[in-house]
This record gives sequence, C-alpha cells and structure tokens, in this order.
Amino acid sequence: MGAHCLTPLVFLGALLVLPQLLLASTTRYYTFNVTMKKVTRLCKTRAIPTVNGKFPGPKILTREGDRVVVKVVNNVKQNVTIHWHGVRQLRTGWSDGPAYITQCPIQTGQSYVYNFNITGQRGTLFWHAHVSWLRATLYGPIVILPKLGMPYPFPKPYREVPVIFGEWFNVDPEAIIAQALQTGGGPNVSDAYTINGLPGPLYNCSSKAHLPSADTFKLKVQPGKWYLLRLINAALNDELFFSIANHTLTVVDVDAAYVKPFDTDVVLVTPGQTTNVLLRAKPHDGCPPATHLMLARPYATGRVGTYDNTTVAAILEYAPAGHIKSRPLFRPTLPVFNDTAFAANYSAKLRSLASPDYPANVPRWVDRPFFFTVGLGTNPCPTYQGCNGPTNDTKFSASVNNVSFDMPTTALLKAHYDGNAAGVYTSDFPSVPLVPFNYTGTPPNNTNVSNGTKVVVLSYNTSVEVVLQDTSIQGAESHPLHLHGFDFFVVGQGVGNYDSSQDPAKFNLLDPVQRNTVGVPAGGWVAIRFYADNPGVWFMHCHLEVHTSWGLKMAWVVNDGPLSDQKLMPPPSDLPKC
Repeated sequence: MGAHCLTPLVFLGALLVLPQLLLASTTRYYTFNVTMKKVTRLCKTRAIPTVNGKFPGPKILTREGDRVVVKVVNNVKQNVTIHWHGVRQLRTGWSDGPAYITQCPIQTGQSYVYNFNITGQRGTLFWHAHVSWLRATLYGPIVILPKLGMPYPFPKPYREVPVIFGEWFNVDPEAIIAQALQTGGGPNVSDAYTINGLPGPLYNCSSKAHLPSADTFKLKVQPGKWYLLRLINAALNDELFFSIANHTLTVVDVDAAYVKPFDTDVVLVTPGQTTNVLLRAKPHDGCPPATHLMLARPYATGRVGTYDNTTVAAILEYAPAGHIKSRPLFRPTLPVFNDTAFAANYSAKLRSLASPDYPANVPRWVDRPFFFTVGLGTNPCPTYQGCNGPTNDTKFSASVNNVSFDMPTTALLKAHYDGNAAGVYTSDFPSVPLVPFNYTGTPPNNTNVSNGTKVVVLSYNTSVEVVLQDTSIQGAESHPLHLHGFDFFVVGQGVGNYDSSQDPAKFNLLDPVQRNTVGVPAGGWVAIRFYADNPGVWFMHCHLEVHTSWGLKMAWVVNDGPLSDQKLMPPPSDLPKC
C-alpha cells in the first residue's frame, strides 16, 4: 500500500466544542418533491425517481432534540413512502414510512407530512423510499448534530463529508424485481456501485483514459486537517468494504451512536448501516503529492454470480489539485469478497462509549427471549409455469423462523390502533423454530417455507432478547437485519449454531455496540437486546432488498404503556389511505 501519510489519532483531553451554527431545539421544515429526472451513468440515460431532482437526494440537517417536518409530494406514477432509517420515532410510528406496515403509500398526486422528533441520537442516519425497490435512487443523508453546547467526544473536524454508497442499474430496478418474482429466480445484479451517486473511473464509459471525469466523486483535503466522513450504505443488495489508499480511518460512531474509537484501514458497512470515521490528512517529508483512491467493493458470502462483483472508486486529493495525471496513483488493499474472519474481527471491535454522558442501558435481565432463524428457502412453483429458482419447480423464498411474511394490503399500524387486526394480521409468530434442525449443517430435505402475516405482541417496556441464527439453506449467507423504532445492543455473536447453555456466559453486557442494523454472520449467529419502550408496530427485515422481497421480514406490535407519554399518538389527518 505504500508509506502512510497519516499521523496516528491522539484523542485530546480537552474536547473542542461544536460551533454554534444552528438554533437549539427548533423545528426544521423540508419539502420533498418526488419527480422523475433523466440521469446518465455508464453512458446510459434513463429517467429515475428523485427528490427535488437530486441524485442522491437532499440532506436533512438537524440537531439532537429537534423536531423535523417533511412534506413529501408524489409526482411520479409509482406509489411512494419515505423511511427515516434509524430515527427512533418515539410514539410517532405514523411517520416511520414502511409501506403497508405503518402507512399506506402516498399515491400519485398526493402528499403526506412526516413529523417526528430526534431524541437521544447524534451522528449519521439516512432516509430512503420504503416500497418495492424505489430506494435504488430515492435516498439521502440525515446529519444529526449534538445538542447545542455539547462537544463531540473526539477532535473537532475541519469539515464533515457524507459519503453515500449506492448501486446503479442501467435498467429500471422495478422491472428487475418484478421479473425475478415472476420467474422465481434471483434478480439481475446492478451494473455499478456509486459513491455519492457517481460510479468513478474504474467502469467502462465512466472515465477518459485514467483521469477522473465528472462521474467521479473527488474529496479535496488540506494537510493537517481533520475530516469526518459520514459513511452510509444505501446500496440495495450488497455489504461493502471501504478503504482509502495510504490512510488510516478512526471509527467514532455507528448508526448515530458513539463508539470507543479504534483505527482501521478497512471499514465494513452493511446496507442500512452508517459509520462515522475520522481522517487526518497529513502529508510529510517523504510522502510526495499523489492521487489516493477511495475504493469500495462487496463483502459477499453468498454464491458467486448472485452479486455485483465490481469496484467503485472515488479520489482523495490534496489541495491544490494540480495535474492528477502526472502524480503517482495509489490503490488501497481490500479484503477478499468472502473474508468472514475480517468481518467477525471488525464487528468485535465495535463497543459503546458506556460513559456517564453516553451510558449503555443494556437490559441485564430478559422478559421475553426469542430465537429466530433467518435465511433462504423455497416455495413450490405454480403448476402452469416453470421456474428459475433452485430447481425448475421451486421459487426462491426467504423467511424468519420459516415464516415468509406476506405483505398486507392495508397498514398494520392503523389496524392495530383501530383494534381491527382480524383479517389483517395474526399474533402467533413463533418465538422459536417450530421444527429444529442443524441450522448451519446439511440442510433438511424439505426447504419449503410457510407464509403468513404474523407478528409478535409485546407489552410496553418488555426487555427483549433475540438470537438471530443464520441457516445453510440455499447457502450460508450474511444478513443485515434492521429493526425499526428501536436501537438495540449487540451482546454476542459467534460461528456455527447458537448454544443456549454455553454462549450467554460470553455475552457483553458492559459496553456492547448500539445499532439499528446488524449483520447476522454467515453460518453463525448474533444476539441483540432492547427494551420495547416505543408503542406501535415496528418492522424488522433483512436490508438486502432481494431478501426482503422474498419474505425475510416480520413485525413487532408494542402495546401502549399506562402513562400518557407511553401511548402511541393519534394518526395525523393526512395519513394516506390504501
């Protein structure tokens, strides 16, 4: 990789205070007009859904303690919802956004106002569409600054830069998933990855010679300055490794929660996760001006051919830019695509600050334990057609505890609030697999899943533990599981089958990392804990969009608590109708 042009990060005893740029505890108003816009990438031009004509979409800038109000106006032919990924939505589930879970979609020509508070969170989150595969182009960053007067628990950056990973398709992603669901096979993969919407110089039709073009994101830095990179994985279907040539990154925050800082050359970010990293640019004698590539490529534990195996590049350059062509070009070294050992070691480094200012309120006891298998499976192919699934008479499916979730045609939250669950959902989601098997060994002969719209009902403030166990059905694979409405603590993880008699003794209940999305290890398990302190209906699903489409999802219903501030707020008057 060449000589490092970076001074190791030394954390200051005296923390620097954030500039008082914004008012404290204010209401921030935004308008999102969803419109079609012609965009050209990889020499292909197509009309894509955008917000306010921008790709990626506009940034939401707010502070901890603020209220955010976003009016979304749908001017495209598809139904639309927006999910504020990772925002707790305390008592405001109507603004969470997943279609047919907390709301009916916003229909063409209609609008809806999302209204929520930012409570107990600071860092980076993001927003994205939450219906079908529209989030391929409908996404953007949410930057949450600390409360006014509260410092970062790390050196103050000179500049903060969102770095959003996405995927570009030369054809409409909606057509891709529609065809896959019809044929029962896997969907076509993306044509490129993007950084801030740009595929970079390594793709055909994306560069001239080896010079960066307008299709390449460039980050210009000044020697000796601190930069906070707000990494967001908004890709549809791929976990990603990320690295910058000749530079070390210091992880300081994940999913809008501070962590104990640690240095790394490579960051792993699953779809749905965010990671804030500090970069200190400091060329010194013996490190001449050069062009440093920032690269991302997939961490993929599934079968070869089921993911986009390309690499996206951006450029880190020291100001003034000069003539890039005449400078040495450095590339970082990334792990191999299926480096599960790196993934496990990296995840193990993530620890909450667990300080007086930022305590880790981990449930020490468990009221409701759950054991969920997550993985792929099959459904029989309709008798009148052949299928392109694992066999010619089966279709790909996915499930939690062998239940593949059937999407309802009306919103679960409204049915729950009205007390009209009958005919919409049932509350008999299994807390353990109904048919145990060797989850990471030889798969059972019958891999068919069951189907249903099943939920788990929890009393308010129940302490919950969920062990998420990967299975080897259709191949062991990492699954980034996202829980709406809550942060959880990742108290344990391991390889193979979870052992309930041995593994809990190794749980970290002191400073486990706090997240909203966690990668279930390929051929392994992860254990999470949280308090069900948010009344409403909350989606939990794999953030690989193809697996969500196949049914790897379920929902939690949390009942109201006894006090007035423990109850779901009434629905807004403009709540969309199905």
